[in-house]
Amino acid sequence: MLHRLRRSGKILLSPDGWKIRILLWSGAIVVGLVAGGFALSTEYASALFQKLIDFSPYTPFVICPLGLILVSWLTRKFFPGSQGSGIPQSIAALQIPEHTSRTVLLSFRIAFGKILLTLIGLLSGASIGREGPTVHIGAAIMFSLGRFAKFPHHYMDKGLILAGGAAGIAAAFNTPLAGILFAVEEMGRSFEERTSGVLLTAVFLAGVTAIAIEGNYTYFGSTSATLEISQMLIPVLICGVVGGLLGGLFSTALIQGSSYIAPLIKRRPALVAGLCGLGIAGAGFLSGNTAYGTGYQEAEAILTGTATLPESYPLMKMLATLLSYLSGIPGGIFAPSLAAGAGIGAEIAGWLPDFPVSAIIILGMVAYFTGVVQTPITAFVIVMEMTDNQSLVLPLMATAFIAYMTSRLVCPTPIYRVLAMNFLPEVPDPAPPDKSQA
Repeated sequence: MLHRLRRSGKILLSPDGWKIRILLWSGAIVVGLVAGGFALSTEYASALFQKLIDFSPYTPFVICPLGLILVSWLTRKFFPGSQGSGIPQSIAALQIPEHTSRTVLLSFRIAFGKILLTLIGLLSGASIGREGPTVHIGAAIMFSLGRFAKFPHHYMDKGLILAGGAAGIAAAFNTPLAGILFAVEEMGRSFEERTSGVLLTAVFLAGVTAIAIEGNYTYFGSTSATLEISQMLIPVLICGVVGGLLGGLFSTALIQGSSYIAPLIKRRPALVAGLCGLGIAGAGFLSGNTAYGTGYQEAEAILTGTATLPESYPLMKMLATLLSYLSGIPGGIFAPSLAAGAGIGAEIAGWLPDFPVSAIIILGMVAYFTGVVQTPITAFVIVMEMTDNQSLVLPLMATAFIAYMTSRLVCPTPIYRVLAMNFLPEVPDPAPPDKSQA
């Protein structure tokens, strides 16, 4: 043990150790800068689309299909590998043993395309978020910067990808603890000792940099919602089961839909994107123009009670998010899932008039989000940090784990693990034995 400690100390104080630090620090700051700028840009894109809706409620029936066709074409023509949320690509890159194959999924070109196409998607009314793309962007930037250190790829690649992804989550949500937990719980099932310092430092620097750009904000504001111990059982059970079941069904629909529609996208990508765009416009129209975009404003309005959304909102938000993903454009499902979860929580609160409304909404949010992504620890920490509410820790934890178990009944494999398989290189079938040599 003493020998290992001495060896680790020599590495940390060596020139190579300082080179790793400089690479890591500079990469984390770049990720924070990009994530902060990306966040501000998504707000402008969403606001501009809202102005188009204000001009006419029928505008989306033109903008959504045409915009998605454009994004689909740009994705296939110039930025292949940037489609979807980006988290599956990051997970796949961790599983690929060969460095060159990783560069297909993680590069500066992919990071730029992810930003550009997500913004165009939001400008087109797609129900997508920036958080998953920010994970992809962070992993791509950190991985691409690794080439300048000239270290053996087997030594640095995985640590840089994990650090970049964690930094992306931390900067996107302003939730540093959730960034670390997501990297451990979802992206890296095995957490190496040498990776821990990389993650902690990257998350801290990226988070501070993003805060310097966006300000020190809480994603959904601050809430003081509480539940007495005697009140916890019924809301936790109902929210956990209902939210987990709906989240699992959404993930199953997305997984099976992606598998079913993949051959059609290869043959008729513009047709698929156009039809999905029309479907998104229809969902937005039926929801009173609330199902478009990230869902951030709608979730905040539900949580703070500043607006009453139509009862169709949760279902229409789920439908719009599903169609946005199936269209093949870049964009994440984190923020839309949190928004749909808030809507589900609001519906459940109507069933339970004797319980605090805001507390039920928060439980619904964590339940549905857990049901979709199946990362219960990350889910309740993200919601806790986003709402600046520590008084609901126990019911949030319980709800998240009930939702996780319920979701697994209808979606046995986590969604990002399944989708990551689409980005792994095909393994050639072994050649049949030559009978003539027998």
